[in-house]
Amino acid sequence: MSTVSVKRARLQSIIAAQAAVTAGPELQIVSLEAWNLREPDNGRAWSLIRLATREGIEGWGEARPLTSDAVGRLRSLSLKTPASAYEDLRRKLAGQEGAAAVNIAALDILGKAAKAPVYQVLGGPTRNMVRAYTALHGADDAALVKDMERCRAAGHKAFGVPVALPPFRNSGKAFVNASRARMDALLQSASEDCDFILQGQARLTPGDAASLASAFERTHLLWFDEPCSTSAIGALRKLAEENVTPLGFGLDVADAAHFQNLLRDDSIDVLRPELALHGISGIRKIAALAETYYVAVAPRHNQGPVNTAATLHLAASLPNFFIQHIPFPAESARAEMRAALTGGSVERVKDGYAALSNTPGLGVTVNRQAVSKYGEAIA
Repeated sequence: MSTVSVKRARLQSIIAAQAAVTAGPELQIVSLEAWNLREPDNGRAWSLIRLATREGIEGWGEARPLTSDAVGRLRSLSLKTPASAYEDLRRKLAGQEGAAAVNIAALDILGKAAKAPVYQVLGGPTRNMVRAYTALHGADDAALVKDMERCRAAGHKAFGVPVALPPFRNSGKAFVNASRARMDALLQSASEDCDFILQGQARLTPGDAASLASAFERTHLLWFDEPCSTSAIGALRKLAEENVTPLGFGLDVADAAHFQNLLRDDSIDVLRPELALHGISGIRKIAALAETYYVAVAPRHNQGPVNTAATLHLAASLPNFFIQHIPFPAESARAEMRAALTGGSVERVKDGYAALSNTPGLGVTVNRQAVSKYGEAIA
């Protein structure tokens, strides 16, 4: 181990010891429950975690699906820790599956104990409402246009558009023309105040990504999301240098240092850290790093309505926040599930913006009956 590593380890142990001495019994976590929830129509799943304190205050958070072993580790590391020591808890849980959900739930508890919204606990709001977008879904261009019209009627003005995946690698002109046709169809049906994000899902080659980035320079996309994998930073640097279209990355990036590498190489315009991986505290640290490079942050979120509420508090606390994805399912069964879990108002969008809650904590009340209906308890 290097001298620097030894010094860091010694410093961390001192900080942890000081936290243990100063933390009192108030808001001590005494129970941790978890469920895996599954959407009724497509089987997509996520986990829901509930923390409870000695005083009877509960907090909720969501993460990717968890196993019983992962939940057991979270319990052993979280119990008897004060929710107010959420930063100490974040360090204890570093690298553990579900750590993000515990971080969100601890902040929910802290806000309820302080009788203040989470964004006030984090230092007060930087904005009064949160700009939102939603991802479009459809098997073809016509279906995407229809879904956009449905979302517009519900108050959305910004949309994520999936790339028409090429039939083979480096497909060339035919692939570019098909992508242009899809976007043209959406632009013709949209109003002038609508914005678009092209979603590559990290499934394109750098060559195909470069072709599309160049083709859409005059379309003024908000950004090109995950055009390709971030594994080859040299290719990303070349892509960023040769095109005007902004680039956004963050899919499956669990290490904040990887974001730092992208920022240092000037290869990213919009950071997309995932809430279910980093939690509120982790993304705030990543956002602070991005702010020094004048880069905006658009947190990635694709779980349930509890994390939707968490993203709004997070967005309100970030000076360099850009826009937030809020799921808006077309299928009635999925919409009913999300509404049943928290009451439905948290994911409401008006004129392209979501409102901030003034209710303590995350501002949502989780329906335990709905959790039992749609979820399976994790022992």
